[in-house]
Amino acid sequence: MSLLKILIGVLLIVVVLWDAFEAVVLPRRVTRRYRLVRLFYRLTWTLWSGAVAALLPRRRRETVLGFFGPLSLPLLLALWALVLITGFAFLYSALDHVIKTPEGVVDFGVCLYFSGTTFFTLGLGDVVPLTPIARTLIVLEAGMGFAFLALVISYLPAVNQSFSRREVNISLLDARAGSPPTAAEILRRHRAGNSLDALVPLLHEWERWSADLLESHLAFPVLAYFRSQHDNQSWLSALTSMLDTCAFVIACLEGEHVRQAQLTFSMARHAVVDLALVLHVPPRAAGRDRLDPAQLSELRSLLGSASIRLRDDNEATTRLNELRQMYEPYVYALSRRLKLPLPPWFLKSTIMDNWQVSAWGRSAGFKKDEPPEQREREHF
Repeated sequence: MSLLKILIGVLLIVVVLWDAFEAVVLPRRVTRRYRLVRLFYRLTWTLWSGAVAALLPRRRRETVLGFFGPLSLPLLLALWALVLITGFAFLYSALDHVIKTPEGVVDFGVCLYFSGTTFFTLGLGDVVPLTPIARTLIVLEAGMGFAFLALVISYLPAVNQSFSRREVNISLLDARAGSPPTAAEILRRHRAGNSLDALVPLLHEWERWSADLLESHLAFPVLAYFRSQHDNQSWLSALTSMLDTCAFVIACLEGEHVRQAQLTFSMARHAVVDLALVLHVPPRAAGRDRLDPAQLSELRSLLGSASIRLRDDNEATTRLNELRQMYEPYVYALSRRLKLPLPPWFLKSTIMDNWQVSAWGRSAGFKKDEPPEQREREHF
């Protein structure tokens, strides 16, 4: 029985230490199926999102879902601490006559209490060690308690900084791509004269953003559950709209901007695939076509009217569908798992950008039925 307790205690301690090392210290993706962090997030997110969908009206769901990411961090840290305390409690319980209490009774509850006061370095002194082995375990556990405190101090600011860095470009995309961002709005708002040269700097910036997203979300996968400030914005919708834009530019347009679109597409698609792998979300076919033939024809007409060179219709459509199949199954699977809606290819003209509205429902001189072109022409 004592040997079994020792094995359980050592196993719990090793599992938590290795799990925390992979989640906080190791700067690369971990694809192992069974991890404490992965099981924790899968279980808690399933319960949280299911309860939100069942109990709350649709207009309030996004706000409450946004609580999960920040709230999950202290819960995860508390879980790690609880498992470590329990593991050391098993070790104290397995070694007979290693601690003493004023009442003279040492059961598992006393061992758990002693382990907790040691881990948090309280030093109450009502339970004392009696043997060198117990003193060694106390020093070891107290050292882990200090390391745990350092982990909390370093982990939370790093996650918040990565989140803030991610959100900057998403906010900047509001006036450049609409709310939510769409490929059609990106192309329309970045056409200058008879070319899309203004699109190249944006694609270059989002190539770097995609690389930063990949690095930060592989190091801190919990960031995938952090939602943006506005309900109609998210890192997934921004990334998807950029992939849509790059796919259309590569397949349907001609010019020097195609090369930058290829580079941005490669980096953004890499980020999507790796994040799906880390979150253990297998790709799945979309429930509906996000770009039907009528919308594609409208998009081609929009750019053709600006004298932008377009490739052959049939060949370009085939190439566009091939590119979409390279990323849409992954973004659709992530959308289903994280409850983040995917953006359409076209934005309704009656939907205003976030910067054009306020919390009091005023439009600051804008009219909802104004087309985007007229709103930009009159107010810029």
